[in-house]
Order: sequence, then structure tokens, then C-alpha cells
Amino acid sequence: MSSAETAKPPAGLVDLASERVGGVALIANDEFFAEKENLLKPGRGIFIPDKYTDRGKWMDGWESRRRRTPGNDWCVVRLGLPGIIKAVDIDTNHFLGNHPPFASLDALKSEAFPTDNAAIEALPWNAVLPKSALNPGSQNLFTISGENVSTHVRLNIFPDGGVARLRVYGVVVPDIRKFKPGELIDLAAVENGGVPLVCSDMFFSSMNNLIMPGRAENMGDGWETKRRRGPGHDWIILQLGMPGRVQKIEVDTNHFKGNFPDTCSIEGCDAGGASADELTSIIDTRWTELLPKTKLHADRRHFFEKELKPIERCTHLRLNIYPDGGVSRLRVWGTMADAK
Repeated sequence: MSSAETAKPPAGLVDLASERVGGVALIANDEFFAEKENLLKPGRGIFIPDKYTDRGKWMDGWESRRRRTPGNDWCVVRLGLPGIIKAVDIDTNHFLGNHPPFASLDALKSEAFPTDNAAIEALPWNAVLPKSALNPGSQNLFTISGENVSTHVRLNIFPDGGVARLRVYGVVVPDIRKFKPGELIDLAAVENGGVPLVCSDMFFSSMNNLIMPGRAENMGDGWETKRRRGPGHDWIILQLGMPGRVQKIEVDTNHFKGNFPDTCSIEGCDAGGASADELTSIIDTRWTELLPKTKLHADRRHFFEKELKPIERCTHLRLNIYPDGGVSRLRVWGTMADAK
């Protein structure tokens, strides 16, 4: 991954541990120099040369004291969204003479979680990342295999030191038992398994913001493209969390005032199990118009219901914006379709 200050999930994956989707650093055996909660914060961490605390140098990450006894340090994180882990980024940004030389990651699925260290150790942890070397001041990205759904992870560092951020990238697996038959749900929401797959451009802000919980906090918390100077228009393709019949859509331009798209249109298709690895086939799919080209306004929630054309089964959506600009959130309400 690049050294950019904002880490972006690999296409088709979500950071299951991010605090913005409900991830929580539950417990660490030691956080003497810097708090465990920093692991899940946005960005890659910052460095302020002259900032100190009464315990030493202030660091934007999780940092344990220098270990003088056998063993290793660890931190347990409850994932904000249950899912299948596909990749992990153990980011040691700004930790140079104090990074851990090695780390590993364990995972499990559990409804409840103990706070006693002995009970935590006795849990049926599954080693998803074996003890692996880390580079200082770097994003250390590892591919994870396996299909188990996880709710918690344990980051182990050997023997001690500091980690700026932990990213646990994966596929969200929502519990569909919580949905009632015929209930309207947001099929595109990240918590329901929706995920952006590809877009024409995201120069100013990430496409992943488009389906995050709540309304955008500011203009940077949406999806925004660069100013288009040539022909064409910008677009984004999303995979819905589950196949469904779309009945209501919201396009929110919250905070976008001088840079909102002039118009938009929305198309849908049934692409079966197509994923981020099959982007070409999705882009070339025969799309069906769901919302015709419609005028948008600045800093406003736009709701569409009667304007929508029926598509009985939809697995993917393409939002087209003309010619460019920013959209803060996209909500796609519908009912679950029967499995094929």
C-alpha cells in the first residue's frame, strides 16, 4: 500500500475494525505510553515533535512500555461489523526506534467477551496471521485466507512497542435473521454488507464514504471527484449487501454547495455473485435504468420513490453523476429478494 496519510481499503473490502463502524479496542495488557483506542482512529496517525506527556513522548497509536520480562504484549479489538477477514494492515507509521519487530493476529466469533486475562487466553482463538516481521514507519499489509466469520481479533506484538493503526479488511456478513420478511432495509448500507467496487474518480474523497452510517460530518466525509474538463461523466458501482427489489432511494448532497453534481441517474442489474475481482464483467453488464436523469440541488437530501422504475432483482447499482462533483451519502431501501 502507498504511504498516503489516508489508508483506503482494497476494492470490495471494508475496514471491519474502524471506530466509524463501531469497532472498539476492548482491552490491552499494557498501554503505558499510548492508548489502545488510537489503533482504530481515522488516518495513519500524526507526529508532533515537541509533544510530551508525564509518561514520555506523546504518540498517536498504541504503545506499550519496554518489556523486561518474558512474553509479549497484546490488544483485543471487537469488530464493528462481523465479517470474513481478507487482509490486515498493521501500520507502524511514525514508530521508528520503538516499533515491534514482529506481530501476529488471532480471531474468533463470540457473542460475549470476558475481561479477565486468563479467560481471554482460554478462548478458542484462531491464528489468522502467524508471527510475521514488521517494518518500521510503514503500512504492513498481509493477505488472510479462510472463510470463518469473526467478531473479535487479538493483535499480538513481539515483544513490545508501538503500532499506529490496525486495519482489518474484510467482507461484512450481516445477520439476516434480524430482518422481517417484506421489511424495507438499506440494501447498500455498509452494515448490511454493501460495498463500493469501483468508480471513475475519487480524487478528493473516497467512494467508501458513500454508504457509511449517519449523515456526513463534513465535505470530506463523502465521495467527490475532480473537476471534469473533458467529455463524459463520473460514476460509481456498488454491490448491494443482498439481492433485493429497490423501492426508495436517497441521494444526499449534504455539505456540497458549490461542487454538487448538476444531475444524476441510477441503474441496476442482477450480476449474481460478481465481486470486485470481476469488475470488467460488471461494468459491461447490461444495465437497466432505475432512476432517469434527474436534477440535484446543493446541500440537500433528495428522495426518490415514485420516480423509480421497477427491477425485480438487483444485486449491483451504478450511480451516475453529471458531469462531476460530490455526493455525501447514498441510501437504497428495498426488500430482500428470494435466493436463486
